[in-house]
Amino acid sequence: MAKTPLVTDGTVFFIFGGTGDLTSRKLIPALYNLYLDGWMPPRFAIIGLGRTSLNNDQYRDQLAKGVNQFSRRGKADAGQWKAFAEHIEYQVSEISSLDAYALQAETIQRYRSEWKEDPIVIYYLAVAPRFFTTIAQNLARQGLARELKKSRIVIEKPFGHDLDSARALNKLLCSIFEENQIYRIDHYLGKETVQNLLAFRFANSVLEPIWNRNYIDHVQISVTEQLGVEDRGGYYDEAGALRDMIQNHLLQLLCLVAMEPPVSFQADEIRNRKVDVLRAMRKFDAEAIKKGAVRGQYGRGWLEGKEVPAYREEKGVNPSSNTETFAAIKFFIDNWRWQDVPFYVRTGKRLHQSASVISIQFRDVPHLIFPTETLESWQQNRLIISIQPEMSIRLQVQAKRPGLEMMLNPVDMIFDYHGTYPDQSPEAYETLLLDTMLGDQTLFMRGDQVEVAWELLMPILNAWERKKSLNFPNYTADSWGPEIAEALIARDGFHWFTLPVNNRYGG
Repeated sequence: MAKTPLVTDGTVFFIFGGTGDLTSRKLIPALYNLYLDGWMPPRFAIIGLGRTSLNNDQYRDQLAKGVNQFSRRGKADAGQWKAFAEHIEYQVSEISSLDAYALQAETIQRYRSEWKEDPIVIYYLAVAPRFFTTIAQNLARQGLARELKKSRIVIEKPFGHDLDSARALNKLLCSIFEENQIYRIDHYLGKETVQNLLAFRFANSVLEPIWNRNYIDHVQISVTEQLGVEDRGGYYDEAGALRDMIQNHLLQLLCLVAMEPPVSFQADEIRNRKVDVLRAMRKFDAEAIKKGAVRGQYGRGWLEGKEVPAYREEKGVNPSSNTETFAAIKFFIDNWRWQDVPFYVRTGKRLHQSASVISIQFRDVPHLIFPTETLESWQQNRLIISIQPEMSIRLQVQAKRPGLEMMLNPVDMIFDYHGTYPDQSPEAYETLLLDTMLGDQTLFMRGDQVEVAWELLMPILNAWERKKSLNFPNYTADSWGPEIAEALIARDGFHWFTLPVNNRYGG
């Protein structure tokens, strides 16, 4: 049976950067999968914008290669792709030329006449951040942002390079668009496990009574990568791990863990609660930076049998770069729920494992009734939310080991996505693109949230930029990062949680 589309209005997608990597790897595969699953509106058009001279057929063939390589479904069926590709066209477009925007206005009018309705118009900026301002201003000059309920602009990260640039970009965008037209996208928030964190927390009455400082010892959020900077050396050397990952992805995850229960599932209600978390986070002074923030940069090493270069040897990177490829920070949230509970976050490149994991460790039992000899493998209860590579939620509890003796060891209570729901989960961009069509901003960042996140991290960024690290590189490829990161958490009596080998979870 055909699915009744949630989006009934005709929709026109303009993709700035239509010949770029993001479009071929993520956007078109996501839109194609939405089409196959029946989520696309009955009338839609996708217009790729780029400087390369291509006709429609050449452009469609180029996109088909991306779908065949990157879609979660694998190679596209020829008939299905042909039907989808009929909705795609290409326009040679120079970002700084007003003529290109006049052509976009003509395109909208053409579809308005053909469909006999005012379409939803989405401008997706899959381009470098330096072009955001020019595109927004030119859209305004052509009157393409007037329809408050029908026109939307999607901005990829990074949203600003620091607090001042983020404020300036917000000010410009909000002088052209209303806040409810601006979709600041963070693909991490579209991941199934991340979304399920909201359901897990707020749809189950057993969790809320223990989700606080009285029962939770500490929280860890790790997003680790085996990859180096690959072909992003030029960009990454201007950004670093703090800007590239912590300011957006990891702080978003932290907000979902720490936020107060919203009164409804309305977008602004949820985003208000996230901003509350960021505003309550303890500010960093010089002493807090010294004790609670560490950085690292990878050197040469061996990864899966292959020698890999040091960061300073990567293409596009300054040979004497002071840019961090690893960062670990201890945060505190000064409110009634979380006072003095440490939140440890870490991220880095060229580490031993690619994984995104949230680990919530509960306090020990107040009184231990079992004799010492029964506690061979004793550990505190832990809730493990694995975002990738495995999508699962595990609660580690103590249980008696089979046998005549009373011996306790940890066991897992598991919700595994692939085991419970064998059908393929949608990619993050599928969720976020559908939400954009629906006008649902729940999973998108609001302007004030972006600015408060920058404000929180600016003391660390400024301190690290002022003081050059004398020990870079300070960790080898295929390690877990610099030793000082271990010391950061060990001083508090904890250690970093890592995903296990052979599905045996442990510390």
